[in-house]
Amino acid sequence: MRQYRGVRYLGYTIEIVVLFVLQETPGLFPELSGARPVAVIPAVLCIAMFEKETPALFFGLLGGLLIDFGAGSVLGYHGLLMAAACFAVSLMAANLFQTNFLTAFLTCTVAGASMTVLEWVFFFVLYGYAYPAYALRAHYLPIYFYTLALTPLAYYFNRALALQLRSKED
Repeated sequence: MRQYRGVRYLGYTIEIVVLFVLQETPGLFPELSGARPVAVIPAVLCIAMFEKETPALFFGLLGGLLIDFGAGSVLGYHGLLMAAACFAVSLMAANLFQTNFLTAFLTCTVAGASMTVLEWVFFFVLYGYAYPAYALRAHYLPIYFYTLALTPLAYYFNRALALQLRSKED
């Protein structure tokens, strides 16, 4: 039933685009310590837990490119990281661990921390800013924890979407 797979992929794409628009809308998410969440990150990581490797890679690429576009950073940086992370998460979810909330939360914790630290290293430490530790503490960590707080919503929404449409596909 290819039509249900197409509907599922369309649903995921709409979800990613809507989350991107919501996260980029000023004042929609309340700022905590001057930070706004990046809602696309837990969404694409949770999508990757329910999809095969190739679709997960493309959803990660889409989410990452949207993050790059919205942040005004180097186009392709987050796209590459998110595509690799989603591919790895999908591969691990299929072969190594069960897909449940705990593994989704741990996956988002590790992948989000890795992306946050890499972004901090590449854009602050290696670039030679005077106070990189301050940037990590005052900018990157609040964004990371605020983004991580959205993981339960992303997991349960994508789980419901995947299970509902997969049951019709079988």
